[in-house]
Amino acid sequence: MEYRIEMLWSALILLAVLVIFTLGKSPIFRVDRAGAAIIGAVATVGTGVLSFPEAILAVDFRTVIILFSMMIVVANLKLAGFFELMGNAVCQHVNSKKQLLFAIIMVSGIMSALAINDIVCLLFTPVVLFICKKTQCNPLPHLLGVAMASNIGSAATLLGNPQNILVGSLSTLSFFAYFIAASPVALIGLLATYAAITYYYREELKGSYFPVPVHNTTVHRYLLIKTFIILFSVLFAYMSGYDLALSASLGGALLLITRRVKPNKVYTSVDFNLLIIFIGLFIVVAGIEHSGLMNMLLNHLFVGEINNMGLFATLTLIVSNIVSNVPAVLLLKFLIPSANADYWWKALALFSTLAGNLTITGSIANLIVVEIAKGEQVQITARDYFKVGFPLTLLTTAIGVLWL
Repeated sequence: MEYRIEMLWSALILLAVLVIFTLGKSPIFRVDRAGAAIIGAVATVGTGVLSFPEAILAVDFRTVIILFSMMIVVANLKLAGFFELMGNAVCQHVNSKKQLLFAIIMVSGIMSALAINDIVCLLFTPVVLFICKKTQCNPLPHLLGVAMASNIGSAATLLGNPQNILVGSLSTLSFFAYFIAASPVALIGLLATYAAITYYYREELKGSYFPVPVHNTTVHRYLLIKTFIILFSVLFAYMSGYDLALSASLGGALLLITRRVKPNKVYTSVDFNLLIIFIGLFIVVAGIEHSGLMNMLLNHLFVGEINNMGLFATLTLIVSNIVSNVPAVLLLKFLIPSANADYWWKALALFSTLAGNLTITGSIANLIVVEIAKGEQVQITARDYFKVGFPLTLLTTAIGVLWL
């Protein structure tokens, strides 16, 4: 194969972006993940790896539209007081630390299957911290429950997290077909999460307490009902075969037609950084493909396709924890066999999501929980996370391989 200067440029750009994504920020400059995605995209065009029109075509705007629209839906749930309402309900109906952990895991997991897990963690983590403070529980195991359950729960649907939304956009998978394949693994995974955390934190989870409310919450009943009607309408339309980008954007647009909610209150809950990261990564990864570097790597490392599920799951696990799960999907899509492609797309969505529980940097959801906890003087170390996440990830991945 002929080596080209574009291969070198694309490799250097990808390496720099991945270093910042792994560390969370540049070791030298004040550049975060969103900044790295922007700089990487600009550098890909500036060095001639892609032309400007090619860079525009590289962006999958359907995925960006779906993400943005679902963020609008979740923002309306937040404004309606839904997450505080859930926190109150959890706190009122449990009377032991283990019951509290189980309730947190199930709520986090189920909500993450219906909405983007990053946003669920962003909104639900402060509620869990407040519950733990009121009940005088050690927040560490409960916060691990939020992070790990959000990852596993989000694996159940193609709307649960950014990488699954991407897989749904890139593939021909139907919502229902993927749900049937992944939801049993997710349910078993949530139970395994509870078992793992209660084993490693059995001393901290001993004892009971008197149920107490979180705080007085103003619930906007009209907005709550309206948002859930639209959310389930979007899900029903998707399951019925309608284009997800169209149904989700229609749902988001309908929620913006209101006389009660100021638009700025909705927009402040939209994670624009995540949208920028997606756009930048589309361009950077397209540069890798267009330069010929991807074909060269595949030809030297392995064949163009992998037909062993165990090997594919292992590779997905490793790559997802090196480069994060969204870039992993963009890179591993080239290894999807042409025969029975839907089967392998299901595997890519499932295993790239389960991989998020291996390390504390395995998913953005983990980092959100850690950063919010840090702001409340609660430290979650990489060791705290790894001692539960490592065996849990191996177990859930093995279950996924056997099930598929």
